[in-house]
Amino acid sequence: MSDGKIVHVVGTGTIGEPLIGLLCDAQEDLGIDEVTFYKHSPVLTDRPKIKGLVKKGANLAVNENKISDFHELGIEPMYDAEEAIKRASVVVDCTPKGTGLMNKEKYYKKYQNKVKGFMAQGSEFGFGKMYAVGINDEAITPNDKYIHIVSCNTHNIAVLIKTLAIGKQNKNHLKEARFLCIRRANDISQVKSFIPSPEVGTHKDPIMGTHHAVDVYHLYKTLGMNLNVFSSALKLNTQYMHCIWYDLKLDYKINKEEVAQKFIENPRVAITHKKSANLVFSFGREHGHYGRLLDQTVIVIPTIHVVNENEVVGFCFTPQDGNSIISSVTAIERFLYPKEFEEKVKGLWPFLLQEV
Repeated sequence: MSDGKIVHVVGTGTIGEPLIGLLCDAQEDLGIDEVTFYKHSPVLTDRPKIKGLVKKGANLAVNENKISDFHELGIEPMYDAEEAIKRASVVVDCTPKGTGLMNKEKYYKKYQNKVKGFMAQGSEFGFGKMYAVGINDEAITPNDKYIHIVSCNTHNIAVLIKTLAIGKQNKNHLKEARFLCIRRANDISQVKSFIPSPEVGTHKDPIMGTHHAVDVYHLYKTLGMNLNVFSSALKLNTQYMHCIWYDLKLDYKINKEEVAQKFIENPRVAITHKKSANLVFSFGREHGHYGRLLDQTVIVIPTIHVVNENEVVGFCFTPQDGNSIISSVTAIERFLYPKEFEEKVKGLWPFLLQEV
C-alpha cells in the first residue's frame, strides 16, 4: 500500500461512475490523495466516460493484457489491475452481481494485510458485514475488513423502519412489516434487460419472500434485532425510479401528521408532494450529484395513511444508487479516518435534500 490515502473503485457502471465522480469532486474535503478506477473492457462507446473520469482527476487501471487495446482507443492507463489493488488504501467493488465475491477470493484476500478495507455493492451476500449509513453504524468495528453496502431498495426499507419503528437505545417497535418493491426495468444508462410489460417476481425465501426483506432482516441482525418483515417485487416497463409500497404495524398509536413529521425530521429522508416518478427523477437529474438523489428515500406525503391508529401505509421512491453511494463514501472514510470520519463526511450533507 502507498503511504497516501488512495481509493480504488472497481467498475464504472451505474454505481461506479458516479461514485468515482463524487470522490473526485470532494477529494480535498474527504482527505483522499488519489482516486483510481478499474475499467474491464476497452469499448469504443465507453471512451468519453473514461476520459471524463480521468479529466476529473481519477487514474485508470486496466488488465495488463488489455493495455494495448486501450492504447488503440487513445487512452493511456496509469496502472495494471492488480497493481492498483495492491497500492490502494481502500477498494470499492462496483461490479455486477456475484463478481465482487469472486474478486474477493481471487484478489482481495491476497492483499488484505496491505489494504485497510474492501467494500462490495448490492447483491453480494456473504462478502462482509452489511452496512447502510445511519442504520447500523454502531455495528461496524475496526475489525471489519470487508463491508457489504446493501442495495438501494434495502436502504429504502431500512430507513422506513428506522424512522417509524426503532426508538431510543434501538428499541424495536415494529410488530410486522410488508413491502412491495415496484422496480424499474433498467437504468437509463443501460440498453439491456428492458421489458415490454409489467413482470411479477417470485417469493424465493419461504419466510420473508424476496431478497429485499431478507437483506434488511440481516442488516438489522447486526444490531441484535430480529424483524418480522416480508417483501414482494415486480418490474415495470420504465427506466425512471424504483417505488416501494410499505405497510408497517407498530406497537404504539400514531396519526398521519405524526408520521409525516417523523419523516420530515429525519435528515436522510426527502419528502415530496409529487406522485409521478418522472417528476421526482427529473428533479434529481437537475439538482442531484451526477443526477442522483443521495437521500435514502423520497416519501410521498399525500400517500401516507394510518389504519387502526398503528398501521402506517404509503408509497415512497427509491433514489437508486444514490443512497448506496453515500454509504460507500462514509465507509471509505471510516477506513481512512476511523476517529474523524463523521467530520469528514459532513461536506456531503448539502447533497441530502429535504424536499423534492
